[in-house]
Amino acid sequence: MSEEKKVSSNVVWHQATVDRQARETMNGHKSVILWFTGLSGSGKSTLAHAVEEKLHELKCRTYVLDGDNIRHGLCGDLGFSDQDRVENIRRIGEVAKLFLESGVISLTAFISPFRADRDNVRHITSDEDFFEIYCKCSLDICESRDVKGLYKKARAGEIKEFTGINSPYEEPLNPEVTVDTGTETLEESAEKVLNLLIERGIIQR
Repeated sequence: MSEEKKVSSNVVWHQATVDRQARETMNGHKSVILWFTGLSGSGKSTLAHAVEEKLHELKCRTYVLDGDNIRHGLCGDLGFSDQDRVENIRRIGEVAKLFLESGVISLTAFISPFRADRDNVRHITSDEDFFEIYCKCSLDICESRDVKGLYKKARAGEIKEFTGINSPYEEPLNPEVTVDTGTETLEESAEKVLNLLIERGIIQR
């Protein structure tokens, strides 16, 4: 479902004199993209913010890109068709890449239902920079939470193309981390993510 990357004509990339390595050195940690994916209600945003709090305590520079918040501005012109979902993730991927170059650890919390779109974000960066975190949670549990009342509306036919009900979610095949948000505590899941960052040499505790 991915599209060929479009590039504006008559533009040249300007190479900054202050580069990513210099920013990482100043920050005292490496920059990466932590990509939280999962069904609505699986706890993506909750976990992303919990991890950010722990990183903040370690004096890391971070920023959470949250799905709903982004759709209030940058992606406010998009709907929820397959085509719009693809464009939504493409834009977020490019923003996350900018944060990567700025030396910041970005945490993105998006359903991002299609594998191809998540893979495209990985490909515009690298395997070393992109950590896919699958917030695994059964549809039954996600629907029982229904924090925003969206599943109820989808079941009633008030929301079309809702992921998990009448639009597919493609589970990650080889995520860097899988957290079972249906059985694990928030602390346990957050520790899994932090341990990954320590093991990969991104941060130190």
